[in-house]
Amino acid sequence: MINKYYYCFVVFFSCAMTTIAQDTIVKGSVVDAAGDVLEDVSVAIANTDTSAMSGFDGTFTLTGDVASGEQLLVLVKVGYQTLTYPITVESGQLLSLDPITMELESAFTEELLTVTLSDDQINDESGIADNVSGLLQASRDVFLSSAAFDFSGAFFRVRGYDSQNATVMINGIEMNRAFSGRPQWNNWGGLNDVTRNQELANGLTPSDYTFGGVLGSTNINMRASKYRQGGRVSYASSNRSYTNRIMASYSSGLRSDGWAFTLSAGRRWGDEGFVDGTLYDANSFMTSIEKVMGNHSLNFTSIYTPNRRGVRSSNTQEVIDLRGIRYNSNWGYFKGEKRNSRIREIDEPIVMLNHYWDMGENTQLNTNVAYQWGSFGNQRLDNNGTRAVTDASGQVSFVGGAVNPSPAYYQRLPSFFLQNDDLEGAFLAQQEFVNNGQLNWDAILEANQNLAAQGGNSLYALTEDRSDDKTLAVSTIFTSDVTDNITLNASVSYRNLESENFANVVDLLGGTGYLDVNQFLANPVLAPNDANNPFRTVGVGDRFRYNYVIDQDVIGGFAQAQFKFKRFDFFLGGNVSHTSFQREGLFNNPRFPGSLGKGEEESFTNYGVKGGLSWKVSGRNIITANAGYLTEAPTLRNSYLNAREANNLVPDLQDEKITTADLTYVYRSPLVKARVTGYYTLFEDATDVSFFFAEFSQGSGFVQETVTGVDRRHIGAEIGLEAQVTPTIKVKGVAALGQFTFDKDSDNVFITTDSEELLDNTNQDRILAGVNAELGPAAIKDYRVANGPQNAYSVGFEYRDPDFWWFGATANFFTHSYIDIAPGLRTESFFLDADGLPINNVDPAIARSLLQQQRLDDYMLANLVGGKSWKVGDYFIGLFASINNVFAKKVQTGGFEQSRNANYNSLLEDVQSGTPLFGPRLFSANGTTYFVNVNFRF
Repeated sequence: MINKYYYCFVVFFSCAMTTIAQDTIVKGSVVDAAGDVLEDVSVAIANTDTSAMSGFDGTFTLTGDVASGEQLLVLVKVGYQTLTYPITVESGQLLSLDPITMELESAFTEELLTVTLSDDQINDESGIADNVSGLLQASRDVFLSSAAFDFSGAFFRVRGYDSQNATVMINGIEMNRAFSGRPQWNNWGGLNDVTRNQELANGLTPSDYTFGGVLGSTNINMRASKYRQGGRVSYASSNRSYTNRIMASYSSGLRSDGWAFTLSAGRRWGDEGFVDGTLYDANSFMTSIEKVMGNHSLNFTSIYTPNRRGVRSSNTQEVIDLRGIRYNSNWGYFKGEKRNSRIREIDEPIVMLNHYWDMGENTQLNTNVAYQWGSFGNQRLDNNGTRAVTDASGQVSFVGGAVNPSPAYYQRLPSFFLQNDDLEGAFLAQQEFVNNGQLNWDAILEANQNLAAQGGNSLYALTEDRSDDKTLAVSTIFTSDVTDNITLNASVSYRNLESENFANVVDLLGGTGYLDVNQFLANPVLAPNDANNPFRTVGVGDRFRYNYVIDQDVIGGFAQAQFKFKRFDFFLGGNVSHTSFQREGLFNNPRFPGSLGKGEEESFTNYGVKGGLSWKVSGRNIITANAGYLTEAPTLRNSYLNAREANNLVPDLQDEKITTADLTYVYRSPLVKARVTGYYTLFEDATDVSFFFAEFSQGSGFVQETVTGVDRRHIGAEIGLEAQVTPTIKVKGVAALGQFTFDKDSDNVFITTDSEELLDNTNQDRILAGVNAELGPAAIKDYRVANGPQNAYSVGFEYRDPDFWWFGATANFFTHSYIDIAPGLRTESFFLDADGLPINNVDPAIARSLLQQQRLDDYMLANLVGGKSWKVGDYFIGLFASINNVFAKKVQTGGFEQSRNANYNSLLEDVQSGTPLFGPRLFSANGTTYFVNVNFRF
């Protein structure tokens, strides 16, 4: 019996040894470009189940039944370029490899971000050019990377969302502006070297720091000890926004005495970018100092990025046809140099103190305090200068005012003369505009100087709409790994804003003073902008026209639980917040009763809930589902009928409700990565505010239009595919399919204005409410939301040579872009005559044609990128270059309808002329642009 068992044991042991002997063993180590070991690198043999992770010393061992011959070793680590490494194995043999070097992702991704996120694309004051690329830069997902880099030139928005639908944080402090809800990228622009440590939570996926929005959240970590030791100096040249850029940074790493510091400085400048007359002048400074004391750490960070730049104009198709896509009507020659009349200037330093406490092995508490202050200003040329004249009877009247000095003003264009059948005038206007169609600074100065010599005020002045904000923010963030499977996150935050808003005089342009009245109003009682100081003449630096303060307090908190198991992961999260704000008028505007003093305090209590489930079907297949419901307080921009003039809140002001869900399938293998996501989001009870000049049935004038009860439905799919077809060649394909529409007619449209006609046509109750006209619901259901191309596609490849040079190309296709509709044109007022009665000759078919939303042409943009890196001793030199819109396609990326002709007859007459005076204003993509960067790392 014993011999029998002994025999069986020997046979079994021999078979086992034979099996083991047939296994192939691959040993090696992974290092970075500096020769430092890399741990937690995923190492796998392609198309097999053989994989391992590198240890703390960078070594790895692969054991498995691998066929003899050539194989591909695939190495993956977040923040580093995925590497495919060819090897030759012999079945059952040991293969020892030399150390394998992985390159930082920054050589490609971060430089692309630098190129793509040019400031002319980021948040203009209208929001037309709002861009979400900065939110996506930390993503390694092929779809989101394409959205950030290849799609941004077309002003593409992921899922059609606005950037206010995401939370941007620095060291755990929210940076979204209270006024618009959007992040102000310029507050940390030019600090690319020190804003690379980012943690992105896309969509509803959980974040350790915040509940986030439906677009997700990004936390930029500027903690000094988290930066890699070393320095970087770079120079870049471009023809996009700026023409030159210099940056330098140095990090000490965490020293043995517990101190760490990081310094960064940069400058970007240029007389103009791709668009004529768009000057750029920006400096950037950042300091981060940290002291680690056992389980505690204190980090101080300061950021200062003053910048000023010239703004480009939006143009009608007529202007584009005459002058091209680089034309900008905002500039003219001043003393032999180009001077832009529309300068945006931002000067808002940030300081913050962060305390990090490791309460236990798996529990951390992070407490943060930040303070930001400074100014945000938009300059413009004002042509409403006048002087008050008193006749013998004591009656006051106003003398002055000038024609709009813009060279693209409609009365200076050929279409104006063609509508009056003046062919000669049209020809002369065309020649003048083509040859001399820029701002005439000399004529402006001459007019002011002549009046000054006669004792009069300036006709023209360079003025500024300015916000001086002071923001105090505090937050505490708690994280605890309760078990190996459960993580708890929670935070409490408070933010206080004190915002001073006013207009001030920047330059009198050769004059002596500027009268602070609305010269369009003949009634001297209503004309002054401040009845407590009527007919006041202001000078440089004086506040005028409007002057008010808004205080806001926001307190909030969120809690979240994350559960991770072998087959399933899921999370649940919720937040609650309380927002209160109040306006205090500092001018007594006689046109708006109740404008002086403190208005009613408004407050909102909001909440959100979200959850998600991931099913790991196998090691390569994952299915994820997320859903959420949240409410958000209206932004300050959308809370007042006309915050510049009065304390009147939007009637029946509502918080916005958002319902959203998505379903995702992910496939991951060493050679192929794919993702398919379907999503649905419904925005309800939003409020939109805009400014323009219009002619309604009740009268005409400069107005603020407030649209309430706006619902939007966003439905679509995202597809991304990336394949490593050879060790050196990677191909990718991306598709965004969306349909973003208004889900119902708006609740109401309100008009607020200084127009004397509208004031005279407004009943007393509306005046007291701050409303000059109530146009009723706008029939906007099923119109498309104008937010860039709703469908986008990209195909491309990337070649990476073992000698550390690489090249890539993409072809990007964009469809279903629409211009923004004017809601006022789709109200009952559009069909009313000047007497308030219905227009008799309305043809329904013609009306539908007039109100049909314009779809912009589909287009394709091709991009090229490439680079090379060298190691010289212990130093590294990198070269990066890109060309966007290789074939110089002239395309319109967006635009908006003008509301000047806001009734049926006037719009029909303008359109039927064949040369409309007030066609849509359009935004154009840049032509062929380049970016070249050289950097030195040590």
